[in-house]
Amino acid sequence: MEALSSLGHPVRRRLYQFVAAAGRPIGRDEAAASVGVSRSLAAYHLDKLAAQGLVDTSFERRGDRTGPGAGRPAKLYRRARSEFVLRTSPRDYELFGELLVRAAGEDKTGAVRGTLEGVAYKLGRSLGERAKQERIAAQAELKGVLRLRGYEPFEDEDGALRLRNCPFEAVAKRYPEIVCGLNLRLLEGLLAGLDIRRARASLEPAEDRCCVAITTPS
Repeated sequence: MEALSSLGHPVRRRLYQFVAAAGRPIGRDEAAASVGVSRSLAAYHLDKLAAQGLVDTSFERRGDRTGPGAGRPAKLYRRARSEFVLRTSPRDYELFGELLVRAAGEDKTGAVRGTLEGVAYKLGRSLGERAKQERIAAQAELKGVLRLRGYEPFEDEDGALRLRNCPFEAVAKRYPEIVCGLNLRLLEGLLAGLDIRRARASLEPAEDRCCVAITTPS
């Protein structure tokens, strides 16, 4: 509760959003400039976020100089992978998700997994169709829907759409093969529902981001 309530401060919340969206370690100067506050004020709020476990810190010497006289390493901030959820009354959707995934993993026939993947595709398609009907967002449509679902999409240097966050990360860590397969089918269905025919979802696991990437063949 303390960690989440600390985001009630507007400057602190904007700093957290900037660090989270960057997807890389951020220094105090860059963070301060992003929200229009002084370096000392940005450092104060960033350190508060670190104390609450919302961001991780590291130290790195920036620039080409090394050794004595190169100055102290800069303190850098990056969004923590820790998960914070506050609900009332208590709910445990993660446990329910794990039950379904574990059932798929223990079913030797593959029937449960096949059913779940089929349902995931249909659900993704319905989400896409609904977004299209309600005009929720535009390939800005695709990004808008992904953003609403917590994927945090961004384009890499090659133009591929990467997903900085996995909404199912807690369960995916324990059952990556099954969860990534379900996630892939969900996003394939989403593309179909949005009628984006040239884009293709594929599994491209990488550290610190979702296992699915969306590319458009040239």
